[in-house]
Amino acid sequence: MQFSRRGFLKLGAGATASVAFGGLGISLTPVAAAAQDAKLKWTRQTTSVCCYCAVGCGLLVSTSAEGHPDGPGKAINVEGNPDHPINEGSLCAKGASTFQLASNKDRPQKPLYRAPGATEWKEVEWSWALPEIAKRVKATRDATFTEKNAAGQVVNRTEAIASLGSAALDNEECWALQAMQRALGLVYIEHQARL
Repeated sequence: MQFSRRGFLKLGAGATASVAFGGLGISLTPVAAAAQDAKLKWTRQTTSVCCYCAVGCGLLVSTSAEGHPDGPGKAINVEGNPDHPINEGSLCAKGASTFQLASNKDRPQKPLYRAPGATEWKEVEWSWALPEIAKRVKATRDATFTEKNAAGQVVNRTEAIASLGSAALDNEECWALQAMQRALGLVYIEHQARL
């Protein structure tokens, strides 16, 4: 039996590949694929926006509906939205892990508050936290509000409160937030996307 150099290299490469991949349990024979729809059978999909960066990738969030084994209202799956113009269904590593925001047992379920001078955070109720925030914003605004500047021009502002916005807000939410902040007289308004 005569082998050319090229024939010998082909045979050697084929034998090496079959030994390497054969030992890994990889088979090149075709298999039938089946969709796994049981996971999403009793869910409803809602569109959302990824909360991590300023890109604004679209998400499809599947939440359990009535009849689901886990009960209604639980996040079951989060994936990229293929109809979204920004990411067209793809997600980065952070976006792909968005599901863990809802299903993480270590996620705080209540607001955390640290009193002035305290070193520890403590859980508080929303019924206490929201009115407390509103009360402190009003007190700070009232104490630091400037109606006119040194030249006598009307400025109606407070320089004691600043805002850092989130990249996860859509245009409508940003508009409402800006309107509220400008009505309060805030001057220092920044957005996470620019930092």
